[in-house]
Amino acid sequence: MSETASSRSGADHQTVPVVVWGGGTGGVAAAIQSARSGISTLLLTPGPWLGGMVSAAGVCAPDGNELAPWQTGLWGALLRELREQEPEGLDHNWVSCFGYRPATAEAILRRWAQRSGLSWWPNCRLLTVERQGDRIRSLTVERLEGGDGRRQCLSLEVLIDGSDLGDLLPLLDAPHRLGWEAQEHWCEPSAPPRRDLESLPFFRQQPVQSPTWVAIARMGQGACPEGQPLPTPFTGASSSFGLERTLLYGRLPGDLLMLNWPLEGNDWHLALDRAFGSAGDRARLEAEMRDHSLAFRRALQQASGGWLQPAAVFPSPEHAASGALTGREELALMPYWREGRRLIGRSLVREQDLLPASAGPSQAALPRDGEGRISAIAVGNYANDHHYPGPDWPLAPKSCRWGGRWTGTPFCIPFGALFSEAICNLLVADKGISTTHIANGATRLQPLVLNVGQAAGLAAALAVRQGIPPLQLPVRSLQEALILDPEAPAAPVPRWDTPWHHPRWAERILEALDGESPETSRILNPEAGAPPAEAGEQVHQGILEPDGHGGGVLDCGRQRWPVITLEPALHALLSGLDRPQTLRLRGRLNPWGPWLRATHLDS
Repeated sequence: MSETASSRSGADHQTVPVVVWGGGTGGVAAAIQSARSGISTLLLTPGPWLGGMVSAAGVCAPDGNELAPWQTGLWGALLRELREQEPEGLDHNWVSCFGYRPATAEAILRRWAQRSGLSWWPNCRLLTVERQGDRIRSLTVERLEGGDGRRQCLSLEVLIDGSDLGDLLPLLDAPHRLGWEAQEHWCEPSAPPRRDLESLPFFRQQPVQSPTWVAIARMGQGACPEGQPLPTPFTGASSSFGLERTLLYGRLPGDLLMLNWPLEGNDWHLALDRAFGSAGDRARLEAEMRDHSLAFRRALQQASGGWLQPAAVFPSPEHAASGALTGREELALMPYWREGRRLIGRSLVREQDLLPASAGPSQAALPRDGEGRISAIAVGNYANDHHYPGPDWPLAPKSCRWGGRWTGTPFCIPFGALFSEAICNLLVADKGISTTHIANGATRLQPLVLNVGQAAGLAAALAVRQGIPPLQLPVRSLQEALILDPEAPAAPVPRWDTPWHHPRWAERILEALDGESPETSRILNPEAGAPPAEAGEQVHQGILEPDGHGGGVLDCGRQRWPVITLEPALHALLSGLDRPQTLRLRGRLNPWGPWLRATHLDS
């Protein structure tokens, strides 16, 4: 980063090749990848933490990309470091195969940022963006760190929006979408017809998916007593699963509980348009969300007879500003925004781009550019999930049975979803990529957002090095750079049969890019060996009663454990069993699942 002698409007002026705005998960991923790639990069965040939903928002039981073939890139690297840093491991809840404490993820991301040479300015306020024609020239922010309120004008070559709500798009007058689209627009099977959008009050009252303000609580000893009923508006929160099962949904290490419950819980549904209005409107919305989550925690505490207690795991704002990672607050440092403004990009991800191309453990069709070349830069597999008040929104199915559990059909994000034709040096790295409202339900999750951010940061670095705008970057050069990345190699396309640890992983992903069809990349003849050992694994021997989907029930005599696996080789072996057999399975027990997450057959 180089300083210049000039200043504008009393602001200090600096020049930096890549600037990333926003406190979202995709923003920090983009910034770290750009800096790791040797380009001077500056990350600006409005808050004191840099991890977005994986840490600052407290969403610490990630959904999606759970299978070993999809554990690549920065998402896979984060998983492996979390396993090393959490002494109790990550098997603690039933919503996810991974649970960790917020400060653990934030500490990992800060170490990555420091080692990469990334510059980070926390507690910034976005003021203006200067654009000339199709090019962004500079960004001006106010640095609130230390209370000096100094303005900084930043000249740049590439600007990346890494925010949850697409903060830069209206300031840049960048073409973007917000809210619902009619089925007539894109022929999406789950989108509402235009007549409903125009006539039903629901769509005006619910312009985007409902956000949550996560709270962290602590569980007591023994079983949770079924105490008093929950009061309004939380009366039905535990009706589907019972109180204890509802609370264990988001269990984390250290007997912590993530309170992020959609069913008459702490999702917030009222006047969400304020998230995109004035600063005062948004502040009032966020205050209501915080109060609602605190009320939900108090209701659960009362219903459990005090078994559940608040847990002060987040620093207060003033302590966070001084660099603290733990401390005094039960509420996360920021909301969990599920949806914001969405770029109008060169490519658009629609619902049908997420759906399986054929029956069984298939995948969505690979995205291609105008010349027929595969344009994918990141893989997701979340099933699609929308949060609104009332009954579940009906969505086209994209799930399949694999490894003894339900998982989602893998799909790909095209490079063209990250940039706009209207602005040549802007990239989007978080939830604001070019998707429809319906597709956002599957593209908004932490694992995919991390890897989309990684692709955006690497694209920015390659573009700066070559002296071209990102939209002129050949997608094949970006794909190969992702696959061959020395620190966090990422798969831009899916292969069911090739986990991240496969010795021929890079070769097989490159082969898929060269035209192997989805049908030939199914689990047919997996070549993967045993995965690296995990701390806490044990051997469990018993009679396995197979379910025909890569899992079953292991009868160990005194106990029977449902068996799941995330590993292709073990899935193939268990899927081939047609009768009960005595087996020795290595893996980790999750009593709160409950299941045995098996990793391989012990000889």
